[in-house]
Amino acid sequence: MAPHEPGTALADSAPSATRHDLQLGRRLFHVVNGVSTATAYALLFTHEQVIHIFGTIACIVYVVDRVRIAYPEAVARRAAWVNRFFVRAEEQFRESAMIPYAIAVLLTILSVPKLAALVAIYTLAVADPLAAVVGIQYGRRRIANNRSLEGSLAFFAATLVIASLVLGWGTDAPALAIAGASATIGLAAAVCELLPLRIDDNLTIPVFVGFTTWIIATLFGVPLT
Repeated sequence: MAPHEPGTALADSAPSATRHDLQLGRRLFHVVNGVSTATAYALLFTHEQVIHIFGTIACIVYVVDRVRIAYPEAVARRAAWVNRFFVRAEEQFRESAMIPYAIAVLLTILSVPKLAALVAIYTLAVADPLAAVVGIQYGRRRIANNRSLEGSLAFFAATLVIASLVLGWGTDAPALAIAGASATIGLAAAVCELLPLRIDDNLTIPVFVGFTTWIIATLFGVPLT
């Protein structure tokens, strides 16, 4: 087949990255999306407003992703950079991780108190990609589910800091209670991240962290409302 033929162009521009590649553009996009959503929820919008806004965004993301799957040749021809920076090889002909990401964020906002949702969304946005980058670049000690000790420690540390900042900002609970709750939330989240589930962690992490934060904060006497 000649190099200029459509089939060759599609093959040449097809995504080749996997979850074991850094793909920093995708991970930065992941961070910006989650941090902007959580910060807007914290500072700008009411619960009802953020549900309407993010619900609309989630629907748009779903439609755009279905168009990407249905017309791969158009993406290859007009926006090859999308495949190069944002799409993984296994996502070329199926939904991208942005779909469970959007659904999980919306579900978390709907299901748990605001502060618990903020901890969950920031954890998904920051701790998850940070753990991946640390694990890929510096991971030497392999533990459960092909995860590295270094990546898991980064996930734990990031979640602990996130929980401390959010609970410290949003409650007047004693510092010791916030510290204990944050450490426990970080540990629980790190353990969850290690579980060999066949469900996308973009879905499991925020839902688990949201409900775990709610339960642990209650046990430590940290009010979320």
